[in-house]
Amino acid sequence: MKIGFIGLGNMGAPMAANLAEAGYEVTGFDTAAPVPAGLISAGSAADAVRDADVVITMLPNGAILKMVAQQIIPNMKRGAVLCDCSTVDVNSARAVASGASAAGLGALDAPVSGGIGGAQNGTLTFMVGGGGAAFATVSPLFDIMGQKAVHCGDSGAGQAAKICNNMILGATMIVTCEAFALADKLGLDRQKMFDVVSTSSGYSWSMNAYCPAPGIGPQSPADNDYRPGFSADLMLKDLGLARDAARSAGAQTPMGELALQLYEQFVEQEDGRGRDFSAMLPRFVKMNG
Repeated sequence: MKIGFIGLGNMGAPMAANLAEAGYEVTGFDTAAPVPAGLISAGSAADAVRDADVVITMLPNGAILKMVAQQIIPNMKRGAVLCDCSTVDVNSARAVASGASAAGLGALDAPVSGGIGGAQNGTLTFMVGGGGAAFATVSPLFDIMGQKAVHCGDSGAGQAAKICNNMILGATMIVTCEAFALADKLGLDRQKMFDVVSTSSGYSWSMNAYCPAPGIGPQSPADNDYRPGFSADLMLKDLGLARDAARSAGAQTPMGELALQLYEQFVEQEDGRGRDFSAMLPRFVKMNG
């Protein structure tokens, strides 16, 4: 199986490198980032996808995805699969899938969870929308790049799952940081709080796997001066996608909206840009004096 890979940034580069290390022929292209060792370097996006059986994209947003799709779909061979692993809005994912289908291609929207560490270690979770045949074709690649791939439904369902997941994550990280700041004010030792909450009803991924308090729980960006990790900028982007999806669907998501407002303030008015999204903890500690 030949693979074309477009978008070789912090996430795409290790994902593509893992595929090449597994023995696949991977041709890569990025407008700015270097092509990792082990990949064939293409001069353009169109060149990267010719003769590829599967084309994987990992791009910043829906507008760029649609632009790249216009460039590559006419150059992909009939029967190939376009698998987009970016996190974009549902409408963009469905528009790209429609264009791919019209050209005789399979199409998947397959955003990921797990961050840069998951991309490097091949432990990502893929939330996948699209046809069953396309999912079966790409499944062996998901097994190399990740630990789990869930076929969520038709085109757009993968993006819907990612948006809902990250709305939960954004809100739970905020309240986890608030709880640590409150514990400090009440004189409760952080380690004791972790020992209780991590085995009680306050259990969550934000607490147990990605604890925002330095030196508490498993290694996390908090132990590296809140260097991402998953940046607050990206959390703000995902919460914005959730808000837009909620408005489009007529759904009420007041907690998601509040989380968006807090991350917007953190990123755009405070010191959050470029920091890990768990850096909300020092923000709340500072607010509480």
